[in-house]
Amino acid sequence: MKVEGKNVADVHTDIITPLDAPEVNNNRVLINLHGGGFISDSGSLIEGIPIAYLTKIKVVSVYYRLAPESPFPAAVDDVVAVYKELLKTYQARSIGIFGTSAGAILTGEVAVKLKQSGLPLPAALGMFSTLADFSRPSDSQQLFALNGFSGNLVPQTSDRPHDEDYVGKTDPKDPVLSPVFADLHGLPPSLLVTSTRDLLLSNTSIFHRALLGAGVNAQLVVFEALPHAFWYHFQLPETKEALQNMARFFDENVGK
Repeated sequence: MKVEGKNVADVHTDIITPLDAPEVNNNRVLINLHGGGFISDSGSLIEGIPIAYLTKIKVVSVYYRLAPESPFPAAVDDVVAVYKELLKTYQARSIGIFGTSAGAILTGEVAVKLKQSGLPLPAALGMFSTLADFSRPSDSQQLFALNGFSGNLVPQTSDRPHDEDYVGKTDPKDPVLSPVFADLHGLPPSLLVTSTRDLLLSNTSIFHRALLGAGVNAQLVVFEALPHAFWYHFQLPETKEALQNMARFFDENVGK
């Protein structure tokens, strides 16, 4: 695997290139948007390298601007800039976008922004533990912490938006910030992955239903008794299964 830091459209990225990629994959590329709660990078390479390895497709991991210094829509703007630059080399049908947690949220936001802007949409979206409504807390957010059961249930109120550092002064029901309020018709095939002890279980399920309601080809995979973003933990047998599901989805949906 070759990893090369490169600025794309003035945005820092890591270009992850499989050394044994077949020639047919030269026309395909995946964009990875890292997790980390919009305030840090929890693992661009942890997310990007396994998918690049399994799909044999180049992955561009984007280091978008972070909150609180750069709240919404800075990250969305950065990813859209990278996507537009990649469109000069790749066809939209040969581009996929994916991310975990904050990166999954950003994936949905970027898709809505691209649609609003009249740009060609990517071939596939991978939203692995996501949230599409910043206007109110969900059930699973009140039950679970990052590592599963919190042991301390504190009901959240809806008078303050989730993740204020990222939301900033934006209306929590803004359709790009919270895609559940957007027109989702025509979005590309989407894979959503979560688990039964994921603090974003409810949010991922809610967005899946919204996508289905808009006629989007959306799949939801829910793993049993595992915490938020468990696929970061490579010692778990379920991680291999999850990553293989993700890779298969992109191989089947991103054009060759």
